[in-house]
Amino acid sequence: MLSRRNVRIKVMQMLYSMSRDQRFDYDSAVKLFRKKVDVSFQLYLLNVLYLIKFAEYALVDAENRSAKLLPSEDDKRFTPKLYDNPLIQSLVKNNAFQQYLRTYKLETQIDQDLVRSTYSAFAKNELYQEYLAADDNSFDEVRQVLLGLYKEATSNDSFDETMEDFSMQWVDDESLVVGSLKKTIKALPAEEDFYLPHKPGKETTVDFGEHLFKQLNETDEELLQIIEPSLKNWDADRVAVIDMILLKMAVSELLHFPTIPAKVTLNEFVEISKMYSTDKSKDFINGILDRLMKKLQSDGRINKKGRGLQE
Repeated sequence: MLSRRNVRIKVMQMLYSMSRDQRFDYDSAVKLFRKKVDVSFQLYLLNVLYLIKFAEYALVDAENRSAKLLPSEDDKRFTPKLYDNPLIQSLVKNNAFQQYLRTYKLETQIDQDLVRSTYSAFAKNELYQEYLAADDNSFDEVRQVLLGLYKEATSNDSFDETMEDFSMQWVDDESLVVGSLKKTIKALPAEEDFYLPHKPGKETTVDFGEHLFKQLNETDEELLQIIEPSLKNWDADRVAVIDMILLKMAVSELLHFPTIPAKVTLNEFVEISKMYSTDKSKDFINGILDRLMKKLQSDGRINKKGRGLQE
């Protein structure tokens, strides 16, 4: 699930913490990085669980309707099929998924008020009403309704606040988690190991993320010496902390990751600077990295594997 950009951001955050607190050493940072990676997966699992809980509230809706003294025709026809369908049930009955919920104690994180308010808002949605009115629904129709239900949730500020209460990482991971959940819905009914494609893999988190972090820790002074001549009229001490971290990360990636195209590295760190640094950082980072990339290429220090990777 985690993209390289997401991993870069987590490495950047660890480096920033180390620069601010001398007691926060490399080993502690690696442990925290791994914990952050695990939390990203927990956020995905929690979103799957919330989808189930939103759908499950249809059972409460059915009970409330049947308890009315004067039920309407719609009340009489209502069935909790938003929950009682093979797609949602494939998640409910997934043993491996349920074990993860127990391991991380995610059931305790459910906000029942959020579940009720989300379902209540979605109950007014024309998509849901048409779904209820139909005598039979194809799997594709159920998927569309579930996507609509999840969209209802994610468009609510209360949902964001709930996710941020669980982990401040939601700010960084939201787009990836939401994208992963949509893919999960589109692939329902779920296979036993449906979560595996969304579990952070070794190639991205260890071979790339931890390797990048290790390189940066071991070559910090060398990277600074490479960068300083390109600063021209800028004193290295005057460069914003985040900007210097991003420059070091980019140079390390240019030098030590032969399968990542140089231009991809440049573009990625410019984009990250837009999100996490000052208003002027984008142009600063872009200019310095462009200068550094040309210098390193002319010195023969950037050696990329594969056709076109030098560009």
